[in-house]
Amino acid sequence: MQLIVQFVFWYPLLMSMVWMIGGIIFYFRRERKGQPSLNETPFVSILVPCYNEEATIAETIRHLDQLNYPNYEIIAVNDGSKDQTVTKLRELCERYDRLRVIHLQENAGKANALYLALIASKGEILVGIDADAVLDKDALKYMVPHFTTPHFGERVGAVTGNPRIRNRSSLLARVQVCEFSSIIGLIKRTQRILGKVMTVSGVIVAYRKSALLDCELWDRDTITEDIGVTWKLQKRFWDVRYEPNAICWMLVPETIKGFWNQRVRWAQGGIEALLKHWDVFLDWRYRRLMPIYIEQACSILWAAAWILSTIVLMIQILSSGELYYPVFWSGTYLSFVCIIQFFVAMFIDRRYDPKILKYYLWAIWYPTFYWYFNALVVLRAIPKALLRKKNGKFAVWDSPDRGLDI
Repeated sequence: MQLIVQFVFWYPLLMSMVWMIGGIIFYFRRERKGQPSLNETPFVSILVPCYNEEATIAETIRHLDQLNYPNYEIIAVNDGSKDQTVTKLRELCERYDRLRVIHLQENAGKANALYLALIASKGEILVGIDADAVLDKDALKYMVPHFTTPHFGERVGAVTGNPRIRNRSSLLARVQVCEFSSIIGLIKRTQRILGKVMTVSGVIVAYRKSALLDCELWDRDTITEDIGVTWKLQKRFWDVRYEPNAICWMLVPETIKGFWNQRVRWAQGGIEALLKHWDVFLDWRYRRLMPIYIEQACSILWAAAWILSTIVLMIQILSSGELYYPVFWSGTYLSFVCIIQFFVAMFIDRRYDPKILKYYLWAIWYPTFYWYFNALVVLRAIPKALLRKKNGKFAVWDSPDRGLDI
């Protein structure tokens, strides 16, 4: 039991230091120096999978039609929506010449929608964006040079952008503003320093079409197509990069139920990726993927260990009537380090989201609430990943929670 307690303490402490150091190195080595300029403007196809998006799709398409980039098209795929998405898309088609629409009778999942959009696309560079997100006008100007710059982008298979949260009216949303900066942005920076990333952000990512074809496209029977295709690309030795200047404003869940469902799906996708790609340890050529795999596996073990140690501690306190002060002090110390990590991440991200630091005080809820919540999420996702049967069928999707005002 003592070994488990030590792991629960030292693992997040060590990884917090790694994320902060890696994020700072990425900032000084890459972000401050800037990215290659846009000297070529190849044709880009923007793919927008849609399922029950009547409340958001018009705004998304309107912003996509106003990008500061000359050569692109928009392909929206209505994946068997049950609401008025079909009607909305037909109206939008008449308004925007760039827009083409594919209508499917039945919901077959996001990966299948992307697959069909790829078949219909004209561009070699494909940009995937969620149908409830708003892409920054200059995003393509930052993503495209990763693919086109000579001696810099020949092996780039994907570039993941920088998702920022636009609904910030509730406590849950404000804590996620801090989380996306610290737990997502900072980690992606560090993973890029190591050379490989765990996953692209499905809400905003650019792909090289030939790279997708080389790795046999998205797995249409998995619930997290972004995680799966990231590993497939990197196992085919395509480079996956993080571009913080490619900003996309997204909506996040603001109800506990919606947040729970989203995080269970993400955790399940991560576990399924580990189960599928354990063979990275059998080939030395995959050595740069090994640290990412080990860290992800350790995070899952940590969630189980933390819940177990907490239960044992509560039983000991109730049975003995005594408080274990060293345990509470160690928890306080971890929370303090977590808050420092949040400040480092949000300080770096202030150049992309100038008002982000005003949400810093909400970060205090993360170690007090999120840690237990996320640990329970992982425990729920483990049996779902282990027991899920893949019969070659499509992994369909449900309408997500998009905030209290949507």
